[in-house]
Amino acid sequence: MSCSAAIVFPGQGSQHLNMLSQGSILDIAQSSEYSHLVEYCSNLVSLDFVKLVETGPEELLNRTSITQPVLLLISYLHYQKLIEKINLDPILFAGHSLGEYSALVAANSLAIEDALNLVRARGLLMEEADNGSMAAILGLELSVIQDVCQEVSDKHSFEVQCANINTPTQTVISGTGEGVQIAQELCIKKGAKRAIRLNVSIASHSSLMKPLKDKFSEVISSTNFKLPTTTVLHNVTYGESSNIDELKEVLGKQLYSPVQWVKTCQKILELNSPVIECGPGKVIAGLLKANGVNDYFSTSDVNFYEKILEHVK
Repeated sequence: MSCSAAIVFPGQGSQHLNMLSQGSILDIAQSSEYSHLVEYCSNLVSLDFVKLVETGPEELLNRTSITQPVLLLISYLHYQKLIEKINLDPILFAGHSLGEYSALVAANSLAIEDALNLVRARGLLMEEADNGSMAAILGLELSVIQDVCQEVSDKHSFEVQCANINTPTQTVISGTGEGVQIAQELCIKKGAKRAIRLNVSIASHSSLMKPLKDKFSEVISSTNFKLPTTTVLHNVTYGESSNIDELKEVLGKQLYSPVQWVKTCQKILELNSPVIECGPGKVIAGLLKANGVNDYFSTSDVNFYEKILEHVK
């Protein structure tokens, strides 16, 4: 019996040491079928992939230009194990930020090697951007947070905007350090339960990334894409592309536009289907639950295959 499910992939922030052994994919990574990809990624980041993932150093694993290809390959290996272990019938793919590239690979839109090259270039470009900051705002409506960001940007001339619209009560803001700090304080005054500064120096999904658009668009243009064989929901539009040009355009926009995860989850809910988080950690599982998606599984769960096979029966 096949398992029909929506498959979602995590983005940066889900990486952690021991992702291979704790995720039970070390054997796949070292197998003759996939070891060439491990070597490919090692050469791409000039580091031993397995050693880095298993033992660190953690500061290198968390460097954006390294995190992106490493996390992409980890999620890819999770997906390969998934389709080998169960008779999967994917009805939709989506990914949070970087995870969108994993979704495109799974949907046969992008070859894994091309995807690794693309996200490596993406990470290196992001490191060229002006230093910035990000903060998670908890317990405050999106419209209020948007007004705060607009006020800070207009009155104080500090760029800040909503970057990850994760749940109805969790939005990540992104921009200059000063802008994010002022916005955090204003959000608390307006009733936010918490405003947590994230341990990053890159303002992802903000206008600080816009100067990189042309360079990244060149990389995207030189990459070979096909239309996905299964629906892929994009972060920017929370819909699918009808042609290759549109697909490339939304990937370029994703660099400096907010991740529309709440609206993506609303689309997933319409399917009335189980959802599988495919990759390291369980960050996406938490976001799914907070968006009302209750029928979900995570491949990082130690009992995942027991649970999913029982579900299929």
